[in-house]
Amino acid sequence: MNQPVDVPAPPSSFGVRDLNRLRVIESIYLHPGCSRTDIVRRSGLSRGTVSSVAEELDRAGLLREHEAPDDDRRRHGTGRRPTLLSLVPGSAFAIGIDIGHQHVRVIICDLAGEPVAERWSPAQVDEAPSATLDLAHDLVQRALQDAAVAPQRVLGAGIGLAAPIDPGTGGIRADGILPGWQGVVPASEMRKRLGMSVQLANDADAGALGENVFGAARGVDDMTYIRLSAGVGAGLILAGQPYRGARGIAGEIGHVCVRPDGLICRCGNRGCLETVASPVAVARQLEHVIDRPGGDQLLGLIAAGDRRALRAVADAGEAVGLALSAVVNVLNPEVVVVGGELAAAGEVLLDSIRAAIHRHSVADAAEAAKVVTGVLGDRAEVLGAAALVLARAPAALAERMRAPS
Repeated sequence: MNQPVDVPAPPSSFGVRDLNRLRVIESIYLHPGCSRTDIVRRSGLSRGTVSSVAEELDRAGLLREHEAPDDDRRRHGTGRRPTLLSLVPGSAFAIGIDIGHQHVRVIICDLAGEPVAERWSPAQVDEAPSATLDLAHDLVQRALQDAAVAPQRVLGAGIGLAAPIDPGTGGIRADGILPGWQGVVPASEMRKRLGMSVQLANDADAGALGENVFGAARGVDDMTYIRLSAGVGAGLILAGQPYRGARGIAGEIGHVCVRPDGLICRCGNRGCLETVASPVAVARQLEHVIDRPGGDQLLGLIAAGDRRALRAVADAGEAVGLALSAVVNVLNPEVVVVGGELAAAGEVLLDSIRAAIHRHSVADAAEAAKVVTGVLGDRAEVLGAAALVLARAPAALAERMRAPS
């Protein structure tokens, strides 16, 4: 399983036996369906150590053994098929929480990253941190009940939040975004409510992780994810790792100026991409034909071939492509994934983005950047939040096996 997440070093309290256990779990987790011989080769451990740890995992209910198919006999050069090892997907779970400007979404995933339960609720998030976190806690409890998952089988929770995160304090970085959350440390507050480890990322970073681990850019080492929703932001994966910058601000493409004489943005600047390319901004141009700015009506007009809607979306795509051209020139991504509500506009949006990137970028960089729609839709951020936890699953499982039963 591809895991583009900064995984911390093992706890300093880990002894040799703990580290050996961790290396075996990591090998099985990252390469499900591997043999003991595969683990010996990858980990450098002795066969006896690998077999001993495998027995421990089996007794703990974490390991599933199955016979390899016939072709594996030839591949391993033996007369009999090897026994393959995988972790039991339902032996542990991860929680993903997506907190947008107007919603909270929760998902429960098993060890293989498969969703087993999901809950969603509208919410007025910007000015109500306590109520929002209480709602997230409530949705988590309901989802755990839906999936019949006991809390002690959960490894932790990840949050994707629609704001820049200060990597030093874990608080909100920008004054104009989620104004009611200034001084709040979301991961700490959620940890108090859930009683478990909580990881936190910006929602666009979470969306990038989701599409990189599960979606349109699976396994791609250099990719950019741009989210076109109530807020506009980008998540960056560089050389296989998330890139957040010195102060967690990297990827704030929604506040790149694309119209110097444009509208004043909520960040205080003028002509930001967000004032042009969010669904509300696009719908605002069509307020004479759309009663209430919103994605559903806009998408309906696009599907009907309304020329005004098509023009508004194409103009937004051109602005997005202009902003992305700098990203393409500087970072040279292999894939640019377009997500968020506006991504549902499809090729009329993507064609305009591609054309602007080719017009404003260095030719080789533009050619290298494949622009695609995300395949996870509105689940990209919540699945990426769960991926924050799953990346740490081997260490969490090894830590749990140290505790007395």
